[in-house]
Amino acid sequence: MPSPADFLRLSYTPDLTEGGIEYALRSLATTYERGGVSPYGRLRRLVANIAVEIAFRRYLSQNNISYEVKAAAPFSDRDRFDVILGGRRCNIKSFLISHRGQIRAIRKDPAVLMDAPALVPSDSHAGDGHSYTDLYLFAFMSGLVASSPGDLKKAIEKKQPHHLVHVMPEAWSKPQSWVPLGALTLKSESAEELIVEISGQVEAREMRRVGVSIQPGVKVRLDEPFYSITSLHVNRLPDARLGIRCERMKETRIVAPHEWGNIWVYGMDIWMTGYATYEEMGQRATLLQPNARTFQYERTRVKNLALPVSKLKPMNRLFDKQNFDLG
Repeated sequence: MPSPADFLRLSYTPDLTEGGIEYALRSLATTYERGGVSPYGRLRRLVANIAVEIAFRRYLSQNNISYEVKAAAPFSDRDRFDVILGGRRCNIKSFLISHRGQIRAIRKDPAVLMDAPALVPSDSHAGDGHSYTDLYLFAFMSGLVASSPGDLKKAIEKKQPHHLVHVMPEAWSKPQSWVPLGALTLKSESAEELIVEISGQVEAREMRRVGVSIQPGVKVRLDEPFYSITSLHVNRLPDARLGIRCERMKETRIVAPHEWGNIWVYGMDIWMTGYATYEEMGQRATLLQPNARTFQYERTRVKNLALPVSKLKPMNRLFDKQNFDLG
């Protein structure tokens, strides 16, 4: 059983967010969005998750703790890798805490996390690719987001970093026919120059990014071998609409100023609270139904296995070379 003194606190630097954004944007080529759910919240959570994974690897390297990386399960996610410690796969489950009150409470006394549930989606736990010796590591990351127009405006005025993207619809990002989109044409109605970065896939499904400068009211044509377009990124918040069209699509995609999402996560602290084995999670956790309110979520969206943080094993046992007992 861990105590707050056993929590592993990792420092946060902006490059962790940058690494998370890189992965999150690549994920758009393979993930499907649920109807009626904004993709930008999911992207911010993914940015935070990847930031935690990078920070954990950095900690291991800085403390000369031997580890390996192997392709993550499920193996269809070819860009994801898990840490292997002592021959056991570590699956990090992290939760972004962005409410200011909760952030203050954790900083004042990390013991508030002891009663929080360590959650694993039940369908993920039951899926293929697991071993009974696999480990679940549970982390809570505190960090702010600037998702509303008002918060984004404040962040920009304070010259805080931000990353504005527009997620393209599935007709563009996952077309039914894998054929070239043809030449792209873009036009901006903004009063000043706009720098746009286009992300998508080419024939071999490799990701490609192309940047272009668009002058006000001037059409720009790009002859790039895109087979899909997953997202657009702009260097500043546009003050007017942006249009993009390709030869194969009949309709122009029009992006209004309010249709850009800021996926930058302003990370503060990372608390690695403890771990449990795959077998323990299946035997000791309780089943939490969807729509449950938890410390980290206003409501859960899927069924979860839940185990209180107070029932996890302390992180320091992972690094005890004299007594490497993880069971």
